[in-house]
Formats: sequence, C-alpha cells, structure tokens
Amino acid sequence: MESTKESMRAHTSSDTPATCGECGNVDCAASRRKHGESDEDLEKRQRLQSRLCRIRRKIIVLSGKGGVGKSTVAVNLATAFLESGKRVGLLDVDIHGPSIPTMLGIETTSIRAQGEELIPREVDGLKVLSLGFFLGNPDDPVIWRGPMKANVIRQFLSDVAWGDLDVLVIDSPPGTGDEPLSVCQLIENLDGAVIVTTPQKVAAVDVRKSISFCRKLEVPVLGIVENMSGFVCPRCGEVTPILLSGGGERMAKDMDVRFLGSIPMDPRIAAAGDEGRAFVRHDSSSPMASIMRSILAPIAESDAHAKSPDPSMRS
Repeated sequence: MESTKESMRAHTSSDTPATCGECGNVDCAASRRKHGESDEDLEKRQRLQSRLCRIRRKIIVLSGKGGVGKSTVAVNLATAFLESGKRVGLLDVDIHGPSIPTMLGIETTSIRAQGEELIPREVDGLKVLSLGFFLGNPDDPVIWRGPMKANVIRQFLSDVAWGDLDVLVIDSPPGTGDEPLSVCQLIENLDGAVIVTTPQKVAAVDVRKSISFCRKLEVPVLGIVENMSGFVCPRCGEVTPILLSGGGERMAKDMDVRFLGSIPMDPRIAAAGDEGRAFVRHDSSSPMASIMRSILAPIAESDAHAKSPDPSMRS
C-alpha cells in the first residue's frame, strides 16, 4: 500500500497552478469563491473544473452488484463512442479491483508524467487511466479508507492531461460507496449513469439501490443493461436462459427508467476480455457485437444533444 501511495505522490503535485479563473466566464461557478472556502480549496476546485470543462459528456457505469459485467459494458461503450468518431477517455475508479487494464491488454503499462501532469495511456485512440497502472505487483491489495480514495479520484480528474474529449466513460466498483459518491460529488454535472444488472432477483434488488442513489444525487439514469441474459451456444447460436430472463426489464419498468436491452452470455465476450480486446471492435461482424451496438446506440445517439465545450473555457 505504501509503495502505491508513493507512486501517486511522485507523479502528482498539489502545487499545480490553477488556470480556471483565467477563462473569463463569469457564469461559471468555479470563478467564484464559495462561502467559507479556503484559498487551497478554491484552487483545487478551479484546477478540477479547468479539466472538466474540456470534456463534453461524463458518463458513469454503475451496478449495485459485483460480477455483473459492468467493466465489460464500460469498455465496449467507450469503444462504441470511439468508433463513431468521438474523442473518448475511459477512467477506471475501481480502486480495489481495477480490471480495465486487463480487459484492454495493458496490465504492464506504466504512467508517465509531463511536468505536473499525468499522461493517460492510449489504446487505439482511447485514453485510459486506472490505479492498476500504479501497482508494482498486480497481486498487491490496495487497503485505503474513504478519504484516500476520494483524493486519488480527484487527482485522476484534475491532474491528468485528458485534453479535449467528447466523452469520458467512468467505470466504478459495485455498490454506492466511496468511489461512485466521490465521482458524483466531484463532477457536479454528470450527464448520466448506465446501470448494469443480471436477470436474477438477487442482483436486481441491489441494482435498484443504484437507481435510488442516482436520484438522490440528481444524476440522470440513461438506462439499464441486462447482462448474462441467457447463454449463446458457440456452435449453433441458440440462446438458452440459464438464468431467469427479464429481471432487468421488469426493474426498469418498476423504477420508470429506460431499458436499453439484454446481452446474452457468449464465450467470445469473456475471451475478448481475457485477451485484452474490446469485443465490439475485434468481433465487429458477429451477431453478438450487433446486439451490443444496438444496446449502446441510444446512449451514443444522445451525444448529438450534448453541447460542445465552450472554447473560451479551455485552459
């Protein structure tokens, strides 16, 4: 744990000068000091905002349950945006179990610094950052309390050279704890959450909490994805409902949110993640890739309604 902390300290600095106040946008909340806000807190907030205002859309992928394929959805959602011609970043804030490096085949990547900025890793044009890049040994556990995790997530947002992005997809750990809460509080204008579940009731019950979490924090729910909805035979393509199907759709109806669709279990999707490949790109001609695209399409299409960053706000 100590080596991970030292690695983070070596790459980042709290002395980075803020440039947010130089944009001249008097309507921006970051241009004004909050009541009782110290100089240090104002500087941190402005430095954070100077990054975020260059990212047009910020989308978080959530689930109240672990093991539902949330990271798979996040990787393929980011790749779908990338294939549509967008400038895309993928931020992994799963502090205790970062899986994005493995799913993109970049486990051995180390992050370099340029001045006081961290440079995200690029994979086929996708900008990626994960705490997994800072672990000397992937078997080392990260044993951190909430304040340390919140501080690292702030650094990932404010001290990383994301540049101008159309979309930042944020993969979070399961539950409604420190990491998703930190993201929602730091990014005050999140564009929405994609919530992932599996069909069975035990998963759906926990995922409902994620919807309530979003509503309490005023984060729009873009829709629900039901993953592992049946098993696709690798020989004949027939879908067998190993788990009871329809739980995600029923929950979406009950909670009055959009149901984006169902993704059956397919051995090729699991193999793609293990081999470090985004399924929708490397198996793009398969029927399963078409299903995933149709599920992710409404989220990508809503990008047309998002405003471009104001050039005057760029630092």
